[in-house]
Amino acid sequence: MPIDSLPLLFAAVLGYLCGSVPFGLILTRAAGLGDIRMIGSGNIGATNVLRTGNRTVAAATLVLDALKAVVPVLLARYFWGEDAARIAAFGVFLGHCFPVWLGFKGGKGVAVMIGSLLALSWPVGVIFCAVWLLIALTRKISSLAALTAAATAPIFAYVISGERLALVVAGLALLLFYQHRENIGRLLKGAEPRIGDGGKAG
Repeated sequence: MPIDSLPLLFAAVLGYLCGSVPFGLILTRAAGLGDIRMIGSGNIGATNVLRTGNRTVAAATLVLDALKAVVPVLLARYFWGEDAARIAAFGVFLGHCFPVWLGFKGGKGVAVMIGSLLALSWPVGVIFCAVWLLIALTRKISSLAALTAAATAPIFAYVISGERLALVVAGLALLLFYQHRENIGRLLKGAEPRIGDGGKAG
């Protein structure tokens, strides 16, 4: 293995390990809310945590899931450069969505994408959040908000930072779309629950 590839490997491993920390599961258990995998959609992300009825724990999950992306991306940039930071972002996403500790069944990646974008290029991250909020407030469908924000993020990344970041963001967006494939099916059928509804979608 060429020596120059080692920092990228380190960044990927760092990102994966940070991303695989299941804060949703840890926080819900600590709060006495049970196993989040047995609630709603079974997803470990903030949207499903909100189905426990505890908004504080859901908000904490969102923040910590975003931070677990910010930290490794910034560390990778500091020690190994910008390419390593981008690799770390992919690692975080894979760790969150496919954590080895939970049988490779994790979250859907919205919070970690927010954190990654804020760390890679904060204006792109802010725009992602703004698009998500706009769609969430007007259409009241969390998955639609996430998918719209992800679909438009590569465009803003290209305009703000150029082609290399746009390609990275497009890759993250494709992974997010893959994780939301069941939601996409329900959206096409008009069966996706709205924010505040019960049910197992998420």
